[in-house]
Amino acid sequence: MSKPVESPASAASGHDTSQQKPRGLARRSFLAGAASAALAATALGRDYGKNAAPVRYPDPDLVTLDPRFNKYKLGNTPIQRIYHSREMLWAEGPAWNGVGRYLLWSDIPNDRQLRWIEEDGHCTENFRKPAGNSNGNTFDYSGRQISCQHGHRRVVRYEYDGSVTTLADKFDGKVLNAPNDAVVHPNGDIWFTDPGYGSMWNYEGNKGPLLQKESVYRIDGKTGAITKVADEPDKPNGLCFSPDYKKLYVADTGKFKNIWVFDVKDDGTLSKAKEFISMRMDGFDKPGNADGIRADVDGNIWASAGWIGDGYDGVHIFHPDGTRIGLIKLPEICSNVCFGGKKRNRLFMTASQSVYAVYTDAQGAHIT
Repeated sequence: MSKPVESPASAASGHDTSQQKPRGLARRSFLAGAASAALAATALGRDYGKNAAPVRYPDPDLVTLDPRFNKYKLGNTPIQRIYHSREMLWAEGPAWNGVGRYLLWSDIPNDRQLRWIEEDGHCTENFRKPAGNSNGNTFDYSGRQISCQHGHRRVVRYEYDGSVTTLADKFDGKVLNAPNDAVVHPNGDIWFTDPGYGSMWNYEGNKGPLLQKESVYRIDGKTGAITKVADEPDKPNGLCFSPDYKKLYVADTGKFKNIWVFDVKDDGTLSKAKEFISMRMDGFDKPGNADGIRADVDGNIWASAGWIGDGYDGVHIFHPDGTRIGLIKLPEICSNVCFGGKKRNRLFMTASQSVYAVYTDAQGAHIT
């Protein structure tokens, strides 16, 4: 029996069309399938499948809320889905490797890391497996990969010979909760958050008690000493520096649902904690979450956003004064973002079961 041709709607919605139905049920199945496809299209919004219609420029899902966003929005470029798989369960932690010209990210529940190669769009689906249920990834200024491993409650570095060095797994004699995201400073210090999500369920790690107050930490690049630098956020998640490294922004996915900003002092401590922005948005009954965040060279903050629905989920762009100036709307919850490409002008977005990318006229402030 020949395999039926998969319709564009079915391909986009992820329906399995590999089984043919008896002829007597053909019309009924066709009508039910058409209704399901229509509902799926409505639920998921825009079609990013291989047979999707072309996008008429400017891309309607690049939304200006304040004229200052127009400086960064290109009129002749689309939002592209560069990878999608029904087997991928929760994409997180994108990091750009400029030397290898590849994007790395985690699929936390499947305990693996994937790698998309810019040269030909090929994806290595098990770049690392197992990967310690890794979440956030970045690269240090020597090109070595840093990962936050939920499953082992630690921050690690992958060395040039392929070995793994544990950088942090305890503080004050107690194991960490489950490090979540990390950024590097040019002086060699590594800053990370520890909200504990990977220990709250077996789905993303190993369920167990949280023994630390959820906090932000700094690993001294010279001594390896670990210092707690902030515990004001309820669930500190994504983090990034301002372009000049004088401010640290921390996304809070706990009760505050905001982004904090701190002053970074010369000795590596933080001061003047305050709310940078709330994730509450006019027109929606409740605030969503900002998860991963990145700064561009002008100091704008590009924040992944989700858990509210159509028109909210995607990326929110905030001016340094805290004004929400633009949106990138996605049909899935966006977990994290990073700038990449040779000119650091391409924004990569991990979003549930997909990875999206869009060129901008912004440039990422830092290497990843």
